[in-house]
Amino acid sequence: MKADDTAVRPTVYIGDADQWHHGPLYSETGYRAHAAGLAGAAVFGGFEGFGASLHIHTRRLLWVSAHLPVTVAIVDTEDRIRAFLPQFDELIGAGLVILDPVEVVRYLGLQTQAPST
Repeated sequence: MKADDTAVRPTVYIGDADQWHHGPLYSETGYRAHAAGLAGAAVFGGFEGFGASLHIHTRRLLWVSAHLPVTVAIVDTEDRIRAFLPQFDELIGAGLVILDPVEVVRYLGLQTQAPST
């Protein structure tokens, strides 16, 4: 991906307790993005949120701090992200995935050749 490429960012909204084969769903999502060779992914933990159940999950009270919100943001070109979307069908049972167009202004991926001087 080049810095001037038009890119797409899927953002996955799930809970920290969501599992995939006895491991965190957010980790599996990131691992699959990495295995697919996508440009980047990051996992963000939330302090408070709610979803389709309309039940507020918060870190402020210990007795209701289960199932805190987590987002996984991934970025790459639209073609590569569209090819990756079927992974979400397999992984995400209860959650939300949104797609946003983004403009990449700087990207320092792996250098395939020495920089010119």
